[in-house]
Amino acid sequence: MEIDRFSAFHHSSFARYFGARFLTAMATQITSVAVGWQIYDETGNAALLGWIGLVQFLPAVLLVLFTGLASDRFGRRLIMGVSILMEMGCAVMIFYLAFTSQFDPILVLAILTLFGVARAFLTPASSSLVVNVVPKEDFANAVGWITSAWQLASIFGPVAGGLLYGISGPVAYATAGVIFGIAAFLIFSIPKPEQALETARTSVETLLGGFKYIWKQKIVLGAISLDLFAVLLGGAVALMPIYAKDILDIGEVGVGLLRAAPGVGAVIMIGFLTSFPIKNHAGIILFVTVGLFGLATAVFGMSTIAWASILALMFVGAFDMISVYIREILLQLWTPDKVRGRVNAVNSIFLGASNELGEARAGFMAAAYGAVLTVAGGGIAAIAVAAIWAKAFPDLRKTRHLEAPENLEI
Repeated sequence: MEIDRFSAFHHSSFARYFGARFLTAMATQITSVAVGWQIYDETGNAALLGWIGLVQFLPAVLLVLFTGLASDRFGRRLIMGVSILMEMGCAVMIFYLAFTSQFDPILVLAILTLFGVARAFLTPASSSLVVNVVPKEDFANAVGWITSAWQLASIFGPVAGGLLYGISGPVAYATAGVIFGIAAFLIFSIPKPEQALETARTSVETLLGGFKYIWKQKIVLGAISLDLFAVLLGGAVALMPIYAKDILDIGEVGVGLLRAAPGVGAVIMIGFLTSFPIKNHAGIILFVTVGLFGLATAVFGMSTIAWASILALMFVGAFDMISVYIREILLQLWTPDKVRGRVNAVNSIFLGASNELGEARAGFMAAAYGAVLTVAGGGIAAIAVAAIWAKAFPDLRKTRHLEAPENLEI
């Protein structure tokens, strides 16, 4: 039987949702590249690159008990749309600072903290909404495309950010603001989807529902914690300006190419996964690809040749794509709808720790020990994490299929 690679797009609500996810990620990438390059270019301080990640991560931690419950109680479409509008407001504020020559790193970090609050509410709502806009039989296909939305944005966003910043910082931030606005419009244009809303009175038990479920479901716990520690130790995104300027000498356009390279590898891989979905040995494939992600990261860390660095980053993106694909299907299909927002809020902490906190770790370590040792050592550490987790979570390692068992209980 021939596989329809675009089955999820037969549903108009999903098509709008996909467009909003892509545009939001695109605008985020443009903002991230422009802010990171401008701060490092004006200060030369690697530690500030770490702070960019840290201030965006902390709100997700501090608000985790409320962000997921908000999407479970008030509706995921509403929370997602309002969060995108808040991100648009942050882009406009940074535009104002850059346009009026008041681009002070402390003020920008304060605005990025507000941006982190918006993302704290956006992430669980957007991750949970996809289940409500596409039938279960097309969900695996939808996950592949939604993951590719971020990866496509990771290709075009950094390149666009570098080119737009080459024109001027205000142009980059203004463009991001407009794109956020279009994304919000698409979300609010989706007809209100069916959702199993949380109606119980708010209590400690409802607030902690996501933590409770993840701790109970060891396969889900193993999958998201594997990603947490592998990317926390192996992430190198925050150090791209250092590699582009000081190691590879390829300038602001080059930093866009470096940021885009993992996305290119990921999109190539998603084309393969949507044509040949993973049907067996999912657990083993997950651990092997995380190990290969670490190996490719270490190669990038030690490379001093631009084309070799870009190629290594393409492999980083391709292997990460496989692990993300497996993890997202496990997380969404193995979680009951009523608690899905809170589970995704907890997952956002894991993702934030692996991404934003990983960027902070990389920035602070690079300031102390240098970028090469930080990235190469992190890649080797990610390989070790894959080996340790394979031993610590045998049920995940032995998982063959991604479909959840019937009658999942909270």
